[in-house]
Amino acid sequence: MSAGNAHLINPEFADLIVNEAGNPYRDCIQGRSNEPITVRALLKRAEDLLGSDPNFTGLSDYSLAEIVARLTADRPRIAIIEGSPDHPAHLFDYEHGLRTAARVWQNGGVPFTFAIPVICDGTAQSNIGQSYSLASRNHTAQAVNINFEGHSYHAAYVMAGCDKTPTGILAGLAAADRARREPERGTAPVWAVFVPAHVLRGGSIPRTTRAKLAEVQRRAIAVGDRQLADDIEENSRYILQCSSGEAFLGQLNRAVGRGIVERPQADAILDELAAATCHEKGGICAFNGTGNSSRTLVSALGFVPRNAELLLDEPDLDIVSASVDALFRMINQPEYAVCDMLAANYANAIRVHNATGSSSNLMLHMPCVMRHAGFDVTLFDYEKVRDAHPVPDIFAHSLTQGRDTYVLAQQMQAGLNSGMESIYKVLADLGVPMDLDAPTVDGKTWGQRIAALKVAVSPELPEEKSVIRSKPIRAISGTDVMRGNFFSSCTLKVSGMASEQVRRFDGRVFLVRHYENETDCNRELQSTTLVKTLCETMELPAALTDRLRAVNGGDAGDTLEQMVIKGTLAFAFVIAGQGPKAFGMPEMFAPSAYLRHQGILEKTSMLMTDGRYSGVTKGACVGHVTPEAYEGGGIGALQTGDLLWVRLSERRIDLLDRDAFLAGRLEPLAAPPLAERAGLIAERHARMEKRKRQVAACSWIDDTTSAETGVVPLSVDRRAVLAWKG
Repeated sequence: MSAGNAHLINPEFADLIVNEAGNPYRDCIQGRSNEPITVRALLKRAEDLLGSDPNFTGLSDYSLAEIVARLTADRPRIAIIEGSPDHPAHLFDYEHGLRTAARVWQNGGVPFTFAIPVICDGTAQSNIGQSYSLASRNHTAQAVNINFEGHSYHAAYVMAGCDKTPTGILAGLAAADRARREPERGTAPVWAVFVPAHVLRGGSIPRTTRAKLAEVQRRAIAVGDRQLADDIEENSRYILQCSSGEAFLGQLNRAVGRGIVERPQADAILDELAAATCHEKGGICAFNGTGNSSRTLVSALGFVPRNAELLLDEPDLDIVSASVDALFRMINQPEYAVCDMLAANYANAIRVHNATGSSSNLMLHMPCVMRHAGFDVTLFDYEKVRDAHPVPDIFAHSLTQGRDTYVLAQQMQAGLNSGMESIYKVLADLGVPMDLDAPTVDGKTWGQRIAALKVAVSPELPEEKSVIRSKPIRAISGTDVMRGNFFSSCTLKVSGMASEQVRRFDGRVFLVRHYENETDCNRELQSTTLVKTLCETMELPAALTDRLRAVNGGDAGDTLEQMVIKGTLAFAFVIAGQGPKAFGMPEMFAPSAYLRHQGILEKTSMLMTDGRYSGVTKGACVGHVTPEAYEGGGIGALQTGDLLWVRLSERRIDLLDRDAFLAGRLEPLAAPPLAERAGLIAERHARMEKRKRQVAACSWIDDTTSAETGVVPLSVDRRAVLAWKG
């Protein structure tokens, strides 16, 4: 046997040595002097934890001498990447990591572990924390890359969690893999498996709390606010998650504003809701937000072993061992290296993203990962793949009808679907051009993995209960890339819009209600008299309302409020100054939630911003407007009363010439009114500069690209020169 493989528990990898010219643990003394004690301490803790597990077969000699022998022999050095336990998805990473370390050692490898900070986007919502969220992705990529390269690891076992972390880690590993391709390095490429955290079970509103909400509803009706009562009723249908709690916050704020409840009563209800939200096992929230969208992404890219994809609890020793074994089987096989996996699976991932209605945040993270891998990929490559062949909606995800991600995981664990394999099979069966020859970490192509599936979803599962559908739900899906005369691009998640809303908004003219920041918008959208405020404070001369009736529909005798109800008066709530360089590109989930639960306005209005949206956002929400206001983008030149012509079927949003509109013509301006409004723009920019100082300078997103290329560091952007086959 080779050096360092004595007494292996798993003999399958007895002769596995990494093929590479250099080995810093052999060629340099300091690494093999410093690191063995960290490995030994890790394995001692693993042995202590697993000693009582009947499935644990023990560890062979892990003396310092044996660890040094494995290091110098160039045995696989595996980085076990954990998250911070102050995030619900990472509560059990410590135990998970120890199970992983034990199997790595049993396979003849050398385990190491490090953890990274993980910001919870829910916790960061509606406060300054959201200005750090996108920055955390870039920081994660850099931190992972630094540790991975600094300690010369060969491969990574990633405990993938929520939000920006999975794509941040993947980007950091991809950057390391690309750097290692330089001939002078003489190093092996990078391999990785991702094991996502289990799904968090959604909470239920306690009976006593529901009774208190019902009393708020009764009082709302008594004072003539039926809409508030209906909004609370609708929100009570959702599984209890932090996102539904945000909506309750807005509704109870409205109730306080109407004098229906006192502030202490409202706060007591919110406290009760908060205490009932998250299950003690933790996990990734059950809505199809960025957390589960990231799970979907890394699975669609082939990085997740099948048995680890959708878990209901922390992974047991069998799942961990199988995932570690899958990682070891890829070593020395270049087609399974991170950059090669990304190149082969990227088009597939785009189509899966559309078919599952995943978070529009991924429109930033997908090009980010590819650019870290060295590929010159932009938002418009996503668009090309999306436009090359229609992808239907096959994901009947619902937080109100018993089809959330926890239920999806239950269905997979019961053998009623096969997770990502089922999605691939459905799309392939529908004629969507999925690359079934692309590799996966299971050592099989997608074609090989789905070959054994007779059906994508078991006939034992009634269609109305299935999250994954074999028959398309509707032809439209995913996220559209939009163009306009006052911006280069933006995104619209059409999967978050009802079909009737898509039809109604196509060709409609919207009145701009402009805000310089989210705080001002949130304050107004929580108003109990918002419709009245809009009707009374907007400049609405008869000539304008007549033209809006002619274009948007409506009757001549309608009052302004009736025009709002019918959508004749349709508002575009524009939140500027939220872009990456202005304020860190925070999510605009709170205003989208408040608008969605404003009843009348939700059906007729839209939001538009140079910020982002949460993956759970529903309704007409336009984001990622580029260029951002801070960099002189046209969104920063808009003002209240401007007219936007929205043509969803043409994927356009244009600023209209107001005089031409009043004269009976729909004529977009030739260019945004930057020169005419130069003074206003300068004043706004000065306020953005001042507001930016609320964010710590070390987390400013200054030296980065725009949303069109994923908001990546300029150094990463310069390295992204390789053509992608798509």
